Amino acid sequence: MNKFLVFLSFGIMLLFYKKINSRKTKNIKLNKFKNKLQSKQSNIERIFLREEEKTFSNPNINIYIGFYDNEDIINRKSNIHRARLSKFKKSKLNGEMIFQDDEQRIYKFNNGKKIYL
Repeated sequence: MNKFLVFLSFGIMLLFYKKINSRKTKNIKLNKFKNKLQSKQSNIERIFLREEEKTFSNPNINIYIGFYDNEDIINRKSNIHRARLSKFKKSKLNGEMIFQDDEQRIYKFNNGKKIYL
């Protein structure tokens, strides 16, 4: 009978330990999620995403690709430029308006003349 009570009490303690321990892991995961959303880095990333979305939706906003931009930024900006050309048939890149005709050829105007690129 004593062995049965020892095993029963050990089993009950094990269940309580698992229940308490599982709550801690959920709280840790929840805290990590909250901290990520409230961190400065995530706020900065959200601002950049909004800025990219505005740039994508308006082909008249200038996309400036500078000499000191790294490869990831250049790829992102060029993808936005290509997407705007596909969607709106025009896009402003480094201060020049670039157009795309129905045959997918890219050109710009210089002194009223089409110059194909």
